[in-house]
Amino acid sequence: MRRLLTGLALAATAVGATVTPARPAGAQTTPPQPAPAPTPAPTPAPTTPPPAAPISSQPTAAPAAAAAPRTTARDSNTSSFEIGGMQVILRRVTANQVVAANLYLLGGTRQTSSRQAGLEPLLLEASEQGTLHYPREQLRIQMARLGTSIGVGADHDWTTFALRSTPATLDSTWAIFADRLLHPTLDSAGVELVRAQLLGAVRQRRDDPDASLDYLADSVAFTGTPYGGSPLGTTASLARLTPADLRRYEREQMVTSRMLLVVVGDVTREHLIQLITTTIGTLPRGDYRWTPPALPATWNGALAVERRTLPTNYVLGYFPGAAAAGPDYVPLRIAAAVLSGRFFSEIRSKRNLSYAVDARFLERASGAAGLYVTTVDPRTTLRIMREELSNLQEGWITSRGLEQLTQHFITEYFLENETNGDQANFLARAQLYRGDWHRAAHFADELRAVTPADVRRVSRQYLHGLRLAYIGDPSKLDPAVVGTF
Repeated sequence: MRRLLTGLALAATAVGATVTPARPAGAQTTPPQPAPAPTPAPTPAPTTPPPAAPISSQPTAAPAAAAAPRTTARDSNTSSFEIGGMQVILRRVTANQVVAANLYLLGGTRQTSSRQAGLEPLLLEASEQGTLHYPREQLRIQMARLGTSIGVGADHDWTTFALRSTPATLDSTWAIFADRLLHPTLDSAGVELVRAQLLGAVRQRRDDPDASLDYLADSVAFTGTPYGGSPLGTTASLARLTPADLRRYEREQMVTSRMLLVVVGDVTREHLIQLITTTIGTLPRGDYRWTPPALPATWNGALAVERRTLPTNYVLGYFPGAAAAGPDYVPLRIAAAVLSGRFFSEIRSKRNLSYAVDARFLERASGAAGLYVTTVDPRTTLRIMREELSNLQEGWITSRGLEQLTQHFITEYFLENETNGDQANFLARAQLYRGDWHRAAHFADELRAVTPADVRRVSRQYLHGLRLAYIGDPSKLDPAVVGTF
């Protein structure tokens, strides 16, 4: 516990917070989609809230329609193969004119020490300042002429280097994409320019309470794990990185065994193999082996408070996570969806205590459920959240309510994964988090297989020991209520 609190204090001090322990609880013709932004987006709230599923004191019989699970059709448009040690997943989509190619550089925050956090995003962003075959101005002119995009996304488990093009502009865009990866110039002026941009993005984090809250919540909940640091780095880590650091990392870490390429679009396998073999496929193979991060051995509640004068108060906390490859991952995300519906109904619709409230689920190798709310009355709101959580743990969601919620969840989820780029991420998560990209095709079936007993079980097993981050007026927060989670 002492070691934990020391880590929490260090993490919270970075954002000016105070930490106290909490009691353990018990066909598209549109332009190409933009590639990932350099800053990871906060976990999004659902497009529409899930329905408030009824909870009863006794289990209910499953409706007849739910007794026979539906079987998803086999995915015959997707294939996987290996080139030079790099796994490639190709989904042939001919219904639109967008090609999404996402290269996942595995490891994320585990690739560097905290002193060099943000190195890989800085390296990839700096490659836009010029390469061996495309000096800076030529690179910009060529990208503007093509109307395509190449972007960088930093995440805890990997860094994404992604291109968006049409089939007609794929070859020309790929040439630049590959040259940025294989032959970045990394001159001092270019690195300094990108460093200043990233430092500005990190400093702006404090200007946005929600961004600050995300950072603080990760620091508190996942201290000592790869999820406790910022993939984009800190002002201190970014300031100390040198062009020599970037070149050394590029030379040592750009190996094909650390890469997963997922392509979704109207591209044939033969065409893709040709593009890869003469470019990225020439990189050294290396001996990298992807493994999911280890889960924390122990988990106790904690509270981090950052005093700020704001129109409202921001609250975000997480419970211990479940391994994505394990049997509890899908039931836990359903449990989070149940709580979201209950929170929305009780806190927003009935009592008007908040406009933004939900129970989040972090989709990571170790997924975690949590709660989020902005409110002028955190004391009352957290008490209601605690009551709803108790109802879920002690009661039974009705079978009809679970069926309706699951169908709503499936619809919302696929609406959020309808672009080619989103589909690439969907396949990558299935491969890396769950061990097999084929599981992406069975996602809906796995959701429908969750029972009320599963929801009750995982709620009891995982939804305790809340680690909470709070930004706002400390006098409106009751730590004793936080300690009951």
